[in-house]
Amino acid sequence: MIELNKHSKRLTQDASQPASQAMLYALGLTDEDMSKAQVGIASTGYDGNPCNMHLNQLKEEVKVECKIANMVGLGFNTIGVSDGISMGTSGMNYSLVSRDIIADSIETVMNAQSYDALIAIVGCDKNMPGAVMAMLRLNRPSIMMYGGTIASGNYKGRKLNIVSAFEALGQKVAGDIEEEEYKEIIKRAIPGAGACGGMYTANTMASAIECMGFALPYNSSIPAENPSKQSEAERHAAAIKNLLEKDIKPLDIISKKSIENAIALVNALGGSTNAVLHFLAIAHAADIEFTLEDFQRVSDRTPLVADLKPSGKYLMEDVHGIGGTPAIMKYLLEGGYLHGDCITVTGKTLAENLVNIQAIEFEEQDVIFPTDKALKTSGNIQILYGNLATEGAVAKISGKEGLLFEGKAVVFDGEQVANSGISKGEVNKGDVVVIRYVGPKGGPGMPEMLKPTSLIMGAGLGKSVALITDGRFSGGTHGFVVGHITPEAQSGGTIGLIKTGDKIRISAQDNTINVLLSEEELAQRRAAWSAPVPKHKKGILYKYSKMVASASRGCVTDGF
Repeated sequence: MIELNKHSKRLTQDASQPASQAMLYALGLTDEDMSKAQVGIASTGYDGNPCNMHLNQLKEEVKVECKIANMVGLGFNTIGVSDGISMGTSGMNYSLVSRDIIADSIETVMNAQSYDALIAIVGCDKNMPGAVMAMLRLNRPSIMMYGGTIASGNYKGRKLNIVSAFEALGQKVAGDIEEEEYKEIIKRAIPGAGACGGMYTANTMASAIECMGFALPYNSSIPAENPSKQSEAERHAAAIKNLLEKDIKPLDIISKKSIENAIALVNALGGSTNAVLHFLAIAHAADIEFTLEDFQRVSDRTPLVADLKPSGKYLMEDVHGIGGTPAIMKYLLEGGYLHGDCITVTGKTLAENLVNIQAIEFEEQDVIFPTDKALKTSGNIQILYGNLATEGAVAKISGKEGLLFEGKAVVFDGEQVANSGISKGEVNKGDVVVIRYVGPKGGPGMPEMLKPTSLIMGAGLGKSVALITDGRFSGGTHGFVVGHITPEAQSGGTIGLIKTGDKIRISAQDNTINVLLSEEELAQRRAAWSAPVPKHKKGILYKYSKMVASASRGCVTDGF
């Protein structure tokens, strides 16, 4: 019998709590069950999103396997938000907000019910960091279980994914494809269950969290509808039992070195800029000091070796085909890019997990390159500073965009006017598109700017236009883009002072971003500036705008 986690607050063994025991008997639990560990199985599954629509089935399978392993699995649900559905609409304001609601709700149920351990079954982008943040607050044996990536779509022999749909809109607006072809791409882009297929935010976070030690080996790279996914429930039940028996908790696993492992993998894979926000928040939940400077330090020493979408050719299903995330981690560990002594949810170290993993065959595939033929000698995540971002900004530089951009600002106060302006031809080659008042407070909610960047790409301007914003980007965004500009416009940041026609200079050579104006001119504009009236007066977005920290602090809501 598993000895109950000594840190659990569970009251079921206390005879002075008759109501608690009566409630559990009503569930159908037996006298024998009352002495077993109770495992909370949190699912972000719901019907309205292909990333998540299969997760509740996985939850039921995990419950069965927990019972077989002599534990009591008790399922519950938390929310999810489909970024793909909300993208480009006011619904996107709720996307990042959902991360903290997920963390809060898992923490609430786990503590209220005093469960001994947690398995969180997750799918879309914000699910993963939200679940891990909750695990760190709870500090009970916990594992994150990713539902897996989606299979690729197909149209006339060309692989499709979610970004194909957004870029097809830009191609239609530009007159490069007809309505019929546009509709066919939309219909075929997403063929079934699973998270968006490229190295976008979901696969970025799943891979990085596996590398950080909070998910089982291969969990991030096994596709959602792959037959191997069927064994996941049994593996996770066995693993959580092991964690309970050994009393290994999240704060035993996470460390500055394990977060560095995660960020190294993000950079090696060409992952999403959203990883910066989320790992800042994860570090905050663990009371570990991890700053923008740490991201840059890890990026500087980590080569980009994966040719994955959005800037490359391949999808997560192709990573699975060449040995999965563990094969890449093994190669990085052997090259000295990872810390092998970090403990993981297997109860073993990262290095121990990778001992028997088959090495990558570089001669037989071109998904992953050897470091001496890296696509870029440093990582794709770059932290920029300057008079436009005195507290930092985040760029995703694959090397294909160039390293320097200087151009005339074309300013839009919000995403919708930007989408309209780009569609009407108001943006030309050499311009720097500025989208502001879309930060965590100004959005509110810091919506993703995938639709504007996709319109730019679809219009054939991807290599000749830059885009900067105090909002953020989808993991599917590519091109010369800089987001997370802090301070944001709503808080009086310099981005709120720019006028159309101002010259902006962005350099990935010395990691600077500046508007080419004198300090005197900026001071005059700042004196004349006043903050816009908040967009919401009540409800979750109002509360979020009041509580949320800046992007440079991970947009946490409990940091005040």
